[in-house]
Amino acid sequence: MRFWIDGYEANVPQRLGSSQVAFELLTQFERIDKKNEYTIFLPDPPLSDLPKERKGWKYRVLKPKRLWTRIALPFALYTARQKPDLFFSPSHYLPRFLPSKIKKVVVIFDLSFLHFPEMFNRDDLWKLKNWTKFSVNNADCIVTISKFSKEDIYKEYSTPKKKITIAYPGYDKEKFRVQSLEFRVGEVKKKYNVGDNYLIYIGTIQPRKNIIRLMEAFGNAIHLEGVKTHLRGVRERSKNELELVIVGKHKGEGKQGWKYEDILKSPQKLGIESRVKFLGFVPTDELAFLISGATAFIQPSLYEGFGIPVAEAMACGVPVIVSDVSSLPEVVGQAGLLVNPYSVDQMEQAIRTIVADKKLRKKYSKAGLERVKMFSWGKMAKEVLKVFDRVEKKG
Repeated sequence: MRFWIDGYEANVPQRLGSSQVAFELLTQFERIDKKNEYTIFLPDPPLSDLPKERKGWKYRVLKPKRLWTRIALPFALYTARQKPDLFFSPSHYLPRFLPSKIKKVVVIFDLSFLHFPEMFNRDDLWKLKNWTKFSVNNADCIVTISKFSKEDIYKEYSTPKKKITIAYPGYDKEKFRVQSLEFRVGEVKKKYNVGDNYLIYIGTIQPRKNIIRLMEAFGNAIHLEGVKTHLRGVRERSKNELELVIVGKHKGEGKQGWKYEDILKSPQKLGIESRVKFLGFVPTDELAFLISGATAFIQPSLYEGFGIPVAEAMACGVPVIVSDVSSLPEVVGQAGLLVNPYSVDQMEQAIRTIVADKKLRKKYSKAGLERVKMFSWGKMAKEVLKVFDRVEKKG
């Protein structure tokens, strides 16, 4: 069979979230499927880490980039002499116009924009609402990344459940694991100027991630534990002082954050600026070591379709604290501390508990390592390929 894939999101630097999923799916498709023919459509030449071309695996660069789903993809599909059997979009948006005989599969990650519209920029919100609805209604099958997201799509769009398939994302097993190279962990911590006792958050800097409440909880925790003194002026930081390390972009290449101004100003407003570090984007090779050196990982999001960094932290043997809403309880199960993301008090208590209790950290570390075994990019790709096969057999 001939599969055509929208590779726009996969062909970006500093991949996060949906672009990370798109890249990993392409990598796995090329690795495990030598039977079918793939054409990957890109707005620019393929980046060096994408799979190399071979028989049955080709790239095609289309223009214009700006009107990708309105003009570039539809034009390629309608003018092709030999059309594909199936078109796959791993990033919410199907082309606005497609020949009716071509089967269509799309990945819908989550519907956060419907539940928290005020947390999105106006243009992004319009695009997400209109194009996601179009994609859901016109796809032959929808792939989503959690049971929670499947239920949400069903409720919001009245989509038949049989049309929606769950395929959990994975993580890089070679990089995210219990680290034996302690010296490398130390090198990375030194590079980013973090001490030996820190909580780590990973994610795009934007309102839905609930970072301001996290910083409020962290501030309360370090005050109550007496970790922070009330001396005036700046004093030298001890290696044992608890820090909050925030890894995530607000600007730069690839996907950027939005509505982040108040988030970046919060540490100073809360008087904890010497204990909160915004590191920006951290490359995967270093991120694994940075996670491994943390006392705990925390993800207090108001809404997540899955939460890949949670899986990465569990794979590193680091105990996790996550919100008790959306997909996060589904991802973590009993292998982490769950908190109400709207309760600063609950977050504060969880922080103080996990930092103070070494036995509890060990318990959740062990449980996380077991839990994370259920997630892998290979499994996800195989589930999506089953969807392709099923859609094609329906004719």
